[in-house]
Amino acid sequence: MDRAVKHLVTHHSPNGTRVGWLMIASILVEAWDLYSIAFVLIFLREQFHPSPALLGLAGAGTQGGAIIGSLVGGWLSDRIGRRAIFLSTMVMFIVFALAQAFVPDMIWLVVIRLILGIPLGSDISNGYTYIMEFLPKGEREIMGNRWQFMFAVGEVFALALIAVLLAFSLPHWLVWRLTLGFGAVPAAIIFALRYNLPETAIWLIRRGRFPEAKLVSVQMYNDALDFLPDQDVAIPQPRARDFLKHIWRDPIRRRATLFGWISCFAQGSEFSTFAFYIPVLFVLVGVSSVMGTDLVTMVLYIIAAISGWVGPLITPRIGQRGLSIAGFGIVLVSLLVAGYAIKSGHTMILPFAAAVMLWGHYWDAENGITIASMMARPEYRGVASGFAYIFVKLPSFLAIFLFPVLFSAIGHGNATLFVAIFPLIGLLAALFLLPEVYGYDDD
Repeated sequence: MDRAVKHLVTHHSPNGTRVGWLMIASILVEAWDLYSIAFVLIFLREQFHPSPALLGLAGAGTQGGAIIGSLVGGWLSDRIGRRAIFLSTMVMFIVFALAQAFVPDMIWLVVIRLILGIPLGSDISNGYTYIMEFLPKGEREIMGNRWQFMFAVGEVFALALIAVLLAFSLPHWLVWRLTLGFGAVPAAIIFALRYNLPETAIWLIRRGRFPEAKLVSVQMYNDALDFLPDQDVAIPQPRARDFLKHIWRDPIRRRATLFGWISCFAQGSEFSTFAFYIPVLFVLVGVSSVMGTDLVTMVLYIIAAISGWVGPLITPRIGQRGLSIAGFGIVLVSLLVAGYAIKSGHTMILPFAAAVMLWGHYWDAENGITIASMMARPEYRGVASGFAYIFVKLPSFLAIFLFPVLFSAIGHGNATLFVAIFPLIGLLAALFLLPEVYGYDDD
């Protein structure tokens, strides 16, 4: 069994790159949801006049649901298989994304967005198992790090749709409903493209389902795995609660996984405070009109997409550790500059500081889940990916929910300076905790 797994992770599947992109593509759906709600919060406030807490909860709803989905989805992925999870999560997202467009009030929007977060969190944790199990070492890290590129693409698409709707002078109540509901369209496309993907051969091998594994291996690797038996074999399955013991036994795995969790927490916090509220912040400090803010923000996320594309390409050269040090360092400096710009009234500096911040963020956010996923053996990989994603979603939920209150309490400038704590934590973890793990293989 171990020989077969080793064999697959050291060989490139001719279809592996396609599978990786199909899994990463689901990030576009999450990005669409996350950033579309960030922009239309202004329209929701205009129509429903909610309290700051309720407005924050509407924005944070999917993040809260994703906390549940990450852990449950990862566990189910290890228990019942990868394929069943990625199909069910996309169906669930399509249904509830459409439902957002028809809510009668803010309470219903909050409830639906909480439910909507469950398939989002589940799909991410499951998608990383496919990436780690269909691509060989070295390439799987690069593909895993591409999730931020896809995130930026989703944000650009969402902003482009909003710009078109505003250009047609549609009423704001219709703009926000169309924007949120349209997220079901890319989800339906991804579902159709994924539908014929098989279960991963590595999961089947670990479950002792050797005949099925050999069929998948022929389909995806052009390799019949002739050394495996031709009948199913009963294999004792590990308990999910043994995951932490497994991580803790090896010092490299332990340090790298701890960094992955810290990195996910730091990048989730920095983005979900400053970057999530960039549109609101620009309007509040008088940078531009609503349409102008949309266009400026679109330019920012085009820059972020370039950063998200460059980061994985340079990872083989500078390593995962170098990527994290550079990313968190850039974000730390840019947030300090942004805070100064707001406090001193030099608001025209803010778009440039935001652009630099997003460039750095799209580097420091790329590898937290990748590292946590690749450190785990296949039998724990779904749980490992889901557990790491909780460290993105929990601070994201709290930050989006509470940051409007922080804005009101201490002011925009001080709130932005406060956010600088998070990239500082990530930078220190990268410098003193993370060993270089690019190309690591312990499957």
